[in-house]
Amino acid sequence: MLETSIDFGQELRARRLAAGLSLVQLGQRVHYSKSQLSKVERGIKRPTTELARLCDAQLDAGGALTRLVPAHRSPSPLPDPGHNDEVWLMHLSKDGSSSFQTVTRRSVIAAGASALTMRVGEVLPQPSFDEGASTAVDASRLLFDQFRRLGQASGPGSVLPPLIAQTHSLEQMAVRADFRTRRELLLLASRYAEYTGWMAQECGDDAAALWWTERAVQLAEAGADKGLAAYAYVRHSLISLYRGDVSHALQLASRALESDAPLRVRGLAAQHLAQSAAVDGDYNTCMRSLDQARELLARDAAEPDRPVLGASHVPDVVSMFRGWCMYDLGHPRQAAAMLGVETEQIPQHAFRTRARYGVRQALAHAAAGEIEQACEVTKEILPSVRLTHSATIAADLRRLSHTLGRHSRNAAVRTLAPDLTAVVVRTTAS
Repeated sequence: MLETSIDFGQELRARRLAAGLSLVQLGQRVHYSKSQLSKVERGIKRPTTELARLCDAQLDAGGALTRLVPAHRSPSPLPDPGHNDEVWLMHLSKDGSSSFQTVTRRSVIAAGASALTMRVGEVLPQPSFDEGASTAVDASRLLFDQFRRLGQASGPGSVLPPLIAQTHSLEQMAVRADFRTRRELLLLASRYAEYTGWMAQECGDDAAALWWTERAVQLAEAGADKGLAAYAYVRHSLISLYRGDVSHALQLASRALESDAPLRVRGLAAQHLAQSAAVDGDYNTCMRSLDQARELLARDAAEPDRPVLGASHVPDVVSMFRGWCMYDLGHPRQAAAMLGVETEQIPQHAFRTRARYGVRQALAHAAAGEIEQACEVTKEILPSVRLTHSATIAADLRRLSHTLGRHSRNAAVRTLAPDLTAVVVRTTAS
């Protein structure tokens, strides 16, 4: 028996008795059996974060129970992105697959390798040009939209190589362009680099995600845009949250929110602060941050000629975040209703976004005891999950599988189990 399990069990029992609830009554409210709750109270069974949040909400514990349960993954420091004298090697296999690997230039020379290398910041000799530079900006902007669309309908590994190559190409064009066009090229390159970081995170590579986020900041600053530096804190906050380090996630999001960054960056920071506060069981901070996010994003004047930062396929991103925060705060029924309304508004072609929020909607239904509805939603979005190979979606899918596993006698769960298990195994292995 783990010490934390005993502490949680004792606190749960004390609060349950103070509320005048029996094990059966509490079990009916949080959709756990009497025997499961009994084992948790006695310290025999380890409590899950989901159970802690549900009990927190039902017993009005204000996050006290949630804070007694450690995150699924032990908090660990973010990896050092490092980029001293790095060379990127691209490997192309006969089966058509490709990958990028970072090595030092010294190791390439020592190995005597003959390879085509792309070094970040390296300037290759090119003829100068003036005419056509603006056209190149417009074309690259349109191409970026297509990359984002492709990223919605395929695995991140298939998008990373062309994103990296295009980022490098934009840097090289910027070196040879006039001052005004150079700035536009650098700013566009920074958006490419930022999206590359997101796709790296979707591959499960946090170190690469951080590396590309830092590179995006450098490119933006070279283009006289200081706002992306604060946005890097937002991205780091999300990575920290997925790694289970809620405290660090809160600090990073707060730092970005309190900065003098553009309204959109601060609005996104407020969203992620709300998300982290919800995981921490802090209802008031969560709701206050969501309201602040809506106010900041409503005041933001988007630039039509520049790619938008953050989610671009969610019509009302604050309402979507509010729905997921309600799940983390132990109110799954409300969460499922909110997420259901918002997911209906997602474009049909946005498979990755539909998979992400569809899994979350199903998880909320399952936690609320609406098992048949959870299975129906899961069945609908499994093809999108298979298509997009997302490490972050896979984490939620495993939680969903575990939650539905508590209802293994349910006919809908038994019918869904083979397909769900196959997708869980596949996404975990990849």
